[in-house]
Amino acid sequence: MNKVVIFLSSIFIFLLSSSLFIVKEGERGIVLQFGKVVRNNQQKTVVYNPGLHFKLPFLEKVKMLDVRIHTMDNQADRFVTKEKKDLIVDSYIKWRINDFNRYYLATGGGDIFQAEVLLKRKFSDRLRSEIGRLNVKEIVTDSRGRLTTDVLNELNKGTINLEKTSAINVNSMNALGIQVVDVRIKQINLPIEVSDAIYNRMRAEREAVARSQRSQGQEQAEKIRAAADYQVSTILAQAQKESLIIKGEGEAAVTKLFANNFSKEPDFYFFIRSLRAYENSFKNNENIMLIDSNSIFFQYINKIMKLKD
Repeated sequence: MNKVVIFLSSIFIFLLSSSLFIVKEGERGIVLQFGKVVRNNQQKTVVYNPGLHFKLPFLEKVKMLDVRIHTMDNQADRFVTKEKKDLIVDSYIKWRINDFNRYYLATGGGDIFQAEVLLKRKFSDRLRSEIGRLNVKEIVTDSRGRLTTDVLNELNKGTINLEKTSAINVNSMNALGIQVVDVRIKQINLPIEVSDAIYNRMRAEREAVARSQRSQGQEQAEKIRAAADYQVSTILAQAQKESLIIKGEGEAAVTKLFANNFSKEPDFYFFIRSLRAYENSFKNNENIMLIDSNSIFFQYINKIMKLKD
């Protein structure tokens, strides 16, 4: 009896564990029955939100899909602008699942890698088309935001199909069950060969401007230096002129003073002149003078010698 109860309990627990499944936060679950997605009465995919849920054991299988926003970095690629110039564009895309049934079928069972392969292909084609309508100035300036917006809208809506209209365009990402949330261009560069040529041209232009400014500076410096030298020469000449005038006036005043005073005492004048002559003559001991001792030049010395005798 106990063995039967244990056996039945084991079967019940096994069936219960096979029927229960948990959907984690950030995920959604879809149930597959014989490899097909289970739908409700309105033919909509049954999607299970985070929590504990039940399914038919052995008949149904649960597939968990990540509903968080994914970021796909695109490798920098070469694009051609309207004026046939190459640009290296580095970008990224943010996307998420918006239709679980389409996403599961289009990606071969909800494979994120396969989804990004499909998304990258469509994004590259769409970005190449949009860049081909703009020139370099428009891309790197005010039209950059409009460029990403146009690419985002075209990816979600798809290109216009004039032959057949449907609720969802087969060329859009909605046909894959994907919604593109954001498109951003991280960096726009010129190809190395083009950028090197531009940098060399810019360097040559800057060097030409520098040489021109240096030559203008040297010219201005020479003008300033010449003006300064002229002013210095003028000031020195004027100062020398004024000093000569003052010196001449002083010497004239001194001469006049001496003349007025010595005219009153001529003997004293001759005595002072003789002393100055003695001073200038005997200042240097190396000088040799051959003059008669009775010369008038020595009259005052001879008088002193006589007084000593």
